[in-house]
Amino acid sequence: MSAHSLDASKPSPAPQGKPRKAAVAAWVGSALEYYDFFIYGSAAALIFPRVFFNPDHPATATLISLGTFGVAYATRPIGAFFLGHIGDRLGRRRVMVLTLVLMGISTFLIGCLPTYDQIGAAAPVLLVLMRMLQGISAAGEQAGASSMTLEHAPEHRRGYYSSFTLNGTQAGQILATLVFIPVAALPDDQLYTWGWRIPFLLSALVAVGGYLIRRNLEETPVFQQESARRAPAGLPLVHLLRDHWADVLRVVAAATIATVSTIFTVWALSYATSDAVGMDKTAMLWVGVAANAVALLAIPLWARLSDRIGRKPVFLIGSLGSGVMIFVYLWAISTGSYPLVLLAGIGFFGVVYSAANGIWPSLYGEMFSTRVRLSGMAIGTQIGFAVAGFAVSFAAQIAGPDGDDWVGVAIFTAAFCVLSSLAVVTGRETFKVPTTELGARPDASGARSPATESVSA
Repeated sequence: MSAHSLDASKPSPAPQGKPRKAAVAAWVGSALEYYDFFIYGSAAALIFPRVFFNPDHPATATLISLGTFGVAYATRPIGAFFLGHIGDRLGRRRVMVLTLVLMGISTFLIGCLPTYDQIGAAAPVLLVLMRMLQGISAAGEQAGASSMTLEHAPEHRRGYYSSFTLNGTQAGQILATLVFIPVAALPDDQLYTWGWRIPFLLSALVAVGGYLIRRNLEETPVFQQESARRAPAGLPLVHLLRDHWADVLRVVAAATIATVSTIFTVWALSYATSDAVGMDKTAMLWVGVAANAVALLAIPLWARLSDRIGRKPVFLIGSLGSGVMIFVYLWAISTGSYPLVLLAGIGFFGVVYSAANGIWPSLYGEMFSTRVRLSGMAIGTQIGFAVAGFAVSFAAQIAGPDGDDWVGVAIFTAAFCVLSSLAVVTGRETFKVPTTELGARPDASGARSPATESVSA
């Protein structure tokens, strides 16, 4: 059969996958991976200003420390190009193993770093280098796990099974916070000397556990089918930008919804425990635990709903709803009332934001063909997430010298919710499209031909 006739053929149905095994591997791996990633956020808000920066200038130290949180997001697009290439050429499983090992090693090394008092300005430099490695790892984790679960899933349940990636991410955030709560309660002389290192040193166990879980995971059926039909393209990025450039831009804009997560996780925590409000660190960490615990239940429910009514309406509920709820949550913090903060945090981050957060793996993944899915998701999301990462630094500037202009921060966050909503509205609905036909492009007659069938480079 000629390459041309093969190009014109309709793709065969997707082979049956192993959705439960893939979902469990994605959930556990993402939980372990993002345990590492999120403990840095808590430490950047509560610990690092006094450990890695000049303690004589606390306001500046806090601002710079929050800035280092965003450094990982700056390197994530670089990691997305590299890991996306590996995933679309060599398979999803290799990326999923590599990301966990890299994250575990870099996080463990943070726990070994000397402090500012010990080596001066070299301390934050080393911290930033380790944070950059974390960012490269995170760039491939969610795209790899989401591609794996989506391609293993039955066609009518892709939303549900791919949501396990983000469900695991929330579990990792809970785990990170639960580890940090007793650490944050230590006396200052213990907390700022050795206590803060414990959560990071535990990452050695994370790396080993993640490797054991994922090393025997099978490659996805549709990727194997595609590889059997022809050799992978030399540069998947070329095909991605040629056939899917509009969807890449759409994912970039939609992925800025992650600003909600970084503001909730880092800036709001810093604001609540600042002198402007004065709430207890441990109490605010428990708000995060409660909100993420509710998210563990809400994410699969929203995802199942998206399998029934579509991805777009569920995502819009989450994105536009978060644009409203950010005002409610930050106002509750400004009152200093713990019950109000707890209720608002659960409603905002646990319920409403979960609608967008839980279904973006299927929403974004269904925009691309098998040939370029991991690259498309990784590059698009990580550029958008880079904006979200540095949003914490911008929020600190917007809040003013006293750090109490929460209205300005809420407006700033809501603007990204609107941007992400507009991006999704302009896209097509894909929840009923067969897996092998995802990423199809219309031909001259108006019919949709699979983008995966274009002539290889």
